Amino acid sequence: MWSSTRQVRVDGALLKWRRLMFTIQELMTCDPDFYKDTQRIFLLLYQRGLAYQAEAEVNWDPVDKTVLANEQVDASGHSWRSGAKVEKRQLRQWFFKITDYKHDLLNDLAALERDGAWPNRVTSMQKNWLGKSEGANITFKVEGVQENTIEPITVFTTRPDTLFGVQYLALSLDHPIVMQQASTSTNLRAFLESARAAGPDSKTGYLLPDIGAYNPLRYVTAGSSPTNKPLPVYVAPYVLSEYGTGAVMGVPAHDARDYEFWKQNGTGSVLKVIEPLAKSKDFPEDQAFTGLGRLTKASEEFAGMTSEQAQAAMVETLAGVTGQAEKVERWRLRDWLVSRQRFWGTPIPIVHCTSCGAVPVRGEDLPVKLPVLEDAQFTGRGGNPLETATDWLNTTCPKCSGPAKRETDTMDTFVDSSWYYLRFAHSVERQEGQSFMPVDVYVGGVEHAILHLLYARFMAKFLSTTSMWSPSAAKETTVEPFSKLIAQGMVHGRTLTDPDTKRILKPDEVDVSSSTEPKIKLSGKAPVISFEKMSKSKFNGVDPAECLRKYGADVTRAHLLFSAPVRDVLDWDEEKISGMQRWIARVWQVVHTVASYNTTSESPGAASMDLTNDVEGELWKTVQSTIKSVDHSFSHTYSLNTIISALMQLTNHLTKVISSTNTKDETGIPSVSPSMAATLYHSCSALLRLMAPITSSFTEECWAILHAHRSASAKYAFQAGFPTLDGSLEKLRSRSQPCAVQVNGKLKFVTEIAVPPEGLVGRQLQEWVLERAFDSDVARDVMERQGWDVSGAKKIVVVRGGKTVNLVFAK
Repeated sequence: MWSSTRQVRVDGALLKWRRLMFTIQELMTCDPDFYKDTQRIFLLLYQRGLAYQAEAEVNWDPVDKTVLANEQVDASGHSWRSGAKVEKRQLRQWFFKITDYKHDLLNDLAALERDGAWPNRVTSMQKNWLGKSEGANITFKVEGVQENTIEPITVFTTRPDTLFGVQYLALSLDHPIVMQQASTSTNLRAFLESARAAGPDSKTGYLLPDIGAYNPLRYVTAGSSPTNKPLPVYVAPYVLSEYGTGAVMGVPAHDARDYEFWKQNGTGSVLKVIEPLAKSKDFPEDQAFTGLGRLTKASEEFAGMTSEQAQAAMVETLAGVTGQAEKVERWRLRDWLVSRQRFWGTPIPIVHCTSCGAVPVRGEDLPVKLPVLEDAQFTGRGGNPLETATDWLNTTCPKCSGPAKRETDTMDTFVDSSWYYLRFAHSVERQEGQSFMPVDVYVGGVEHAILHLLYARFMAKFLSTTSMWSPSAAKETTVEPFSKLIAQGMVHGRTLTDPDTKRILKPDEVDVSSSTEPKIKLSGKAPVISFEKMSKSKFNGVDPAECLRKYGADVTRAHLLFSAPVRDVLDWDEEKISGMQRWIARVWQVVHTVASYNTTSESPGAASMDLTNDVEGELWKTVQSTIKSVDHSFSHTYSLNTIISALMQLTNHLTKVISSTNTKDETGIPSVSPSMAATLYHSCSALLRLMAPITSSFTEECWAILHAHRSASAKYAFQAGFPTLDGSLEKLRSRSQPCAVQVNGKLKFVTEIAVPPEGLVGRQLQEWVLERAFDSDVARDVMERQGWDVSGAKKIVVVRGGKTVNLVFAK
């Protein structure tokens, strides 16, 4: 199934790979209908106008000759694969119109947040990515030497209440006015080149000469108003073309970014037009006041209004008097660009005809398969090898039967992963499979919190309107693909850094032979130890194969699950895995001991247990409590670390009971009463079945040992099924009660004891309670640490039927 890889070129330290790993063609041999359905989905979107071609600015890798997603471009603007400087190009690309579903994608997050079904951090990231903003478009007229050729500048703002504080306008690097000016200005072209390299965090600016913009308030205020003065217009990297209109109104006094930009580029003090509502607050002198408040006298006739009142009043006034303002809604979300100029990916089922234009492939001709190419077609300087596959490329038009060419762009692999969950349901009968949707629990890394999950939600909402998935009463319910989401934490590795140079150390630079702490070989100093995301560059990765070889899959898995809650970051510490080995060893010993209590070839029935016996009853209560706790964790909270903790406690209880009740007969063979043997067998059986999902191989070995000399209803632990409550828990709980132990009137610990028999009073009750209250590790630890001895107590008081014991020692 896996195809070979071939290294065809070395460019510095970068290896270029042209041969594919796990090609789409090979995947088609596994499940050809999957890719046929992906192409069917594309055509369904196309038929409804939700898949379209358009010119777009893209990130272009000039070496690999392909479009890169934003996350495939590093902070310095280089390609993640080739290392080449990424270029901005205009290409005709295929898009999915995800923006048509923006309101559903935003509003339905409320249903996912209910009862914590989805983590808040994930829904927050999706909200930020959708980026809904309510505000106003404000138009600033532009005057200057080129007055007749410069269009007015429209800005989008969520704070029209700060309009009197505008001190400049700033345009994005690719704003139409900037492009127009750059065509005749070498200085501006040079600035644009350096600004693109500097990135959007740069606060450098370029003042456009001979241009002035006018605040629209000049038409509604007095003639002497500051709004009558022209505003400077800058080109600024921090203004993003993809948000709003690619232009911002600079309000240094009330926007942190504008404040920093003005300090570096502007002249004069900032103009404060909003003050805090609370008079007791100090007005910030050396930073922007970005909160809502009350308009100052600088806002002229709007002075005294709150920010909320002024926002509505200013937009209404400008809209009515000058038509230079309108209330609008803006979104950060853009349509999904799905074109990729690569061989790997599902082919786009479109052909291009010189007479008919873009024509969809007929349904009966799906799937469009990738051609089988020679190795030579993958070599060279990059680009899409499909463009050289002439036999595949040249075809006939499905509409007019004339000559046509296939679309050589393939789909972004996000398209496949945006609906694969539905494919599992479609693997059974289609109509029956739909009943399996939505997915009950989805486990995935938080790195997919935005794009993958957003695309999956979009695809579910679209497909719910088709025959591929028709939820019952779809119009009355929220359509989502995943009912509950668990975003598991990442595993971080131990990173060693030189304290002097701050350089990350390689393993061979550190001496770890010392049992106390590692030492840097050259300096003898102790390295700085931190836990960070595993990375080759940080030399902090862990080889899973080596870990499995040393400890086994079951111990490794149990250690991973126990080390941290599933949603938290896990700091991998191999030294602590010994604790998991000790637990597994205790279970092994318990199983062998219980297996030796074989009095018959038949497994004892549950009726053989004597739950009226204190020891057996207490053990079985622990078993039932553990079943309830583990079942709840698996089914509801997904707290896998607490599952292992509960199993450890049950193992400890079993070990304690075996140690306290184990005797030997005249032949030296360990023996217990028949009822105790039955209770231990059923407790051990429950423990193994609870462990099975976590330590499957080890559990089956133990199951075979437990039943080596006795029959079993199931050959394997998994066949025996997950244990269930037998209804005895509440009854067993009623036989015990908490006992609070005090010393000189101060609470020291609380333990659980059996309910005293009826009729016990006075000295008899005291002795009965003391014998049980201090028969625990907690009680012994407290008494030993404090140096107390019950027999040395001046007075012992037992009240509330044994629920409280107070030891009084002489002071």
